[in-house]
Amino acid sequence: MSNSNPAGLVTYRSEVLPEWVDYNGHLRDGFYLVLFSYGVDGFMDQIGLDASGRKALGHSLFTLEAHLNFLHEVKLGSRVEVRTQVLGFDAKRVHLGLGLYIEGQDKLLSFCEQMQLNVDMAGPTAIPFAPSVSNLLQAMALAHASLEKPKFAGRAIALPAPKAKQ
Repeated sequence: MSNSNPAGLVTYRSEVLPEWVDYNGHLRDGFYLVLFSYGVDGFMDQIGLDASGRKALGHSLFTLEAHLNFLHEVKLGSRVEVRTQVLGFDAKRVHLGLGLYIEGQDKLLSFCEQMQLNVDMAGPTAIPFAPSVSNLLQAMALAHASLEKPKFAGRAIALPAPKAKQ
C-alpha cells in the first residue's frame, strides 16, 4: 500500500465481483460497506494492528459508528480502491475518512466516515492504543493534516425543519 495519493493512504484494492452487484449491474449498498471494512483492515496493517500486531498486543479495532454517502454508481468489473485519511484520534479512538474511487482516478464514488475504538480482546474492553500504535497514528495524522478535509465528514442525517405555514 502506498501513500502517494493526495486523497489519503490506499488501504484496499479490488475488482467489483459479480456476487456484489444487483440486477442493474451496480454495486449493492451493503458491499460499499464491505469495501470500506476491508479498507479499515488495510489501515490497521499500516498502524501495527495487522494479524501479528493484534496477536502480540491482544488489541483490535471495533467500529463504533459509520456514516456512508453514495455519490456515484459503481459497476460490475470496475477496479476500485479505498483511500483512508486520519481525521483525528485520541487515546482510544481514531476518526477515519474513507473514500471509494476507481483505481488511479480522482472521482469520489462513495465516502464513509468511521469512528474506530481500540479494544483489548481479553475483555473485551476499550483501552488506550499501545505506544507503538499511537506513534504510528500520530505520524499518520500529522501527514494527513495537510490534506483537504473531506466535504462529507461531520455530516448528520436530517430532514430540513418544516417551514411554518403563513
